[in-house]
Amino acid sequence: MTGMEKILVDFHNSDKKGRVRLNTNGTRTDLEKNNIILIEGIELLLHDGDELVTKGIINYSKDENIWVAEIDWNDLKNKE
Repeated sequence: MTGMEKILVDFHNSDKKGRVRLNTNGTRTDLEKNNIILIEGIELLLHDGDELVTKGIINYSKDENIWVAEIDWNDLKNKE
């Protein structure tokens, strides 16, 4: 899982559809630091800062008016 931009997320901060919300301070800091502009459909590498990592597809939640990442919870892996 290399070659794509990596951002910090809180995997416990998910919506009722299981999408990870991208509204934490750590996430916003990584987005700004890496000059990432969120748009529908881009793929980012998501990590929790400790041990977990997975890919996420970015979408905008109209229900909550925030950006979210759709992930495959079965693909959540330990960092290597």
